[in-house]
Amino acid sequence: MSYRPKSPLLECLIARGFLHQCTDISSLDEAIQKEPVVAYIGFDATADSLHVGHLSQIMLLRWLQHFGHKSIVLLGGGTTKIGDPSGKDSARKMLSQDDIAQNIAGISSIFTRFLRFGDGDSDAIVVNNADWLDNLGYIDFLREVGSHFSINRMLTFESVKSRLDREQPLSFLEFNYMILQAYDFIELQKRYGCSLQLGGSDQWGNIVSGIDLGRRILQAPLYGWTAPLLTTSSGAKMGKTAQGAVWLSEEKLSVYDFWQFWRNVEDADVAKFLRLFTDLPLHEIDALVSEGGQAINHAKVRLATEITTLCHGAEKALQCEKTALDTFSGTGMGSDLPTLDFTQEGIAANIALTSAIVDLNFAQSNSQARRLIEGGGVRINDEKIDATDRLLTLKDFAKDGVAKLSVGKKRIAKLVLS
Repeated sequence: MSYRPKSPLLECLIARGFLHQCTDISSLDEAIQKEPVVAYIGFDATADSLHVGHLSQIMLLRWLQHFGHKSIVLLGGGTTKIGDPSGKDSARKMLSQDDIAQNIAGISSIFTRFLRFGDGDSDAIVVNNADWLDNLGYIDFLREVGSHFSINRMLTFESVKSRLDREQPLSFLEFNYMILQAYDFIELQKRYGCSLQLGGSDQWGNIVSGIDLGRRILQAPLYGWTAPLLTTSSGAKMGKTAQGAVWLSEEKLSVYDFWQFWRNVEDADVAKFLRLFTDLPLHEIDALVSEGGQAINHAKVRLATEITTLCHGAEKALQCEKTALDTFSGTGMGSDLPTLDFTQEGIAANIALTSAIVDLNFAQSNSQARRLIEGGGVRINDEKIDATDRLLTLKDFAKDGVAKLSVGKKRIAKLVLS
């Protein structure tokens, strides 16, 4: 990026790696210097939690607030009923009103860990687009808004074009999503003076459509900014692992597993993730990663603890760090390790080791668990297991009624006999 911004906000976002595209960055830079900007990001309620793929967008709002600007968290109570085709190979599963309401309740609490909410000038607010989308009259909406959209142009946007190029079905319902998101921008501008829409790079077409609609209907200067989609240095998309999604909710992923996810990132990604997902000053980040060699492990621990602090609080983050130190230094197994409880009657009923591995989410299926055993990656009390049909026995719990289950070098759990 050759542009050198004058506003502290844009200077920070660019330096930390949050810029993929911007519609008119010089004009946006000038507008931000004149007065605080109101910006929003939309989150559809497709699950009852967000995952790490959403973190860069949440951090965008966090930095916006840090520099005195106002953030709007737009929850897609209306658009979730349609489904955004951006980056998708198939249509979303249709959710009921109750499902959507439950998901909104689940994800709303996550934002309070990262943003300050209230009535102040730079306090964030939460808005639900069902407030206006649910009340639209179809014919009136088509006349007022639909007339400003060119089918020819919509077909050129990546969210639509990629599905058609792969000859995968795109329903008329999904095709309307771009129009509804554009209309969201108009409503937020009229209601809250919002002039900036933020999002991931896959939202570029939807964002540009909203800006164009604002120019046609409101004659208002609107701006769009996208952040790069989160990938590792090896090109893998962030947000999921072999064990499933890396959720931001403790109910869906333990805090310790969340901490361990960041502790185990690739060496080449540590500096990038420290810039994107922590509040640490850039000079401190440079110092952390400049030594190289084994010192990178210290930087990874700092990364994991800083992100976990933001998401789950300092006390839990430090406990995870202590648990990892105790576990991997051999001084104990740590109190925060994933735990499975068993009874003597249950062990006598022949519980398969593969079942325990799956119950801990260390594998997605019994067959995958068997492959882990065959590969020599499974140990009980530090002894390698060779038999794929291995059963848990009372002898495994001989030490204080606790057995240590290790899968690979980093995944460790306690099996407790009660």
